[in-house]
Amino acid sequence: MVLLSMYHMYGYYFDPTYFLIIIAAVISIIAQIAVSSSFSKYSRVASMSGMTGAQAAERILRANGIMDVSVQRVSGKLTDHYNPSTKVLNLSESVYGSASVAAIGVAAHECGHAIQHARGYVPLSLRTALVPVANIGSQLSWIFIILGIIFSFNQTLITVGIFMFSAAVLFQLVTLPVEFNASSRALRELESNGILYREEVAQTRKVLSAAALTYVAAAASAILQLLRLILLFGGRGRRDD
Repeated sequence: MVLLSMYHMYGYYFDPTYFLIIIAAVISIIAQIAVSSSFSKYSRVASMSGMTGAQAAERILRANGIMDVSVQRVSGKLTDHYNPSTKVLNLSESVYGSASVAAIGVAAHECGHAIQHARGYVPLSLRTALVPVANIGSQLSWIFIILGIIFSFNQTLITVGIFMFSAAVLFQLVTLPVEFNASSRALRELESNGILYREEVAQTRKVLSAAALTYVAAAASAILQLLRLILLFGGRGRRDD
């Protein structure tokens, strides 16, 4: 009955905010298709240098005087990531031993994060600090919101839930400059260190641009979800007064 009353305020139990979920889903699907298509295409293009993703990563790290970061292989596809706490650059199976333009581009992107860390890049430090806050916020926010609904739309519980979810949104927003900057660094390093030729760098840029869309999609989806929560519950306390 509580859930039914929630939707009754829109009339005929129809929730127009579902359109926000649909928009977010479409954006995410488009981004995933773009990155999968681009990576697949340029994974079939062998680099003229013949270097693997792991070798390219090692060269970039050493060229920047970074000697305390290790390069390791991890399972999965496109599970590549740099861990600043352990100083480990993890490359997926499709990147670590591949000499394709796509693999080298992804490896260089992760090196971009390692360089950010070494140089004290502020947005990366902020994102790292937000990780536990965002994780807790995304997990507990729905508990508070559901409890708020159960307890006769307790506005205090719902508001706390919305604020906690906002931490996850903030994390997604901070992620954008971190990822864009890492890609810019990667492209410069690939060309300046002679790992890829200019035409290959252009191909790599397409792969990294497609990958960037996934972060934009994640941020957009989080914002739309937050907007939906605000529309559903944000002003309810005032309407009930």
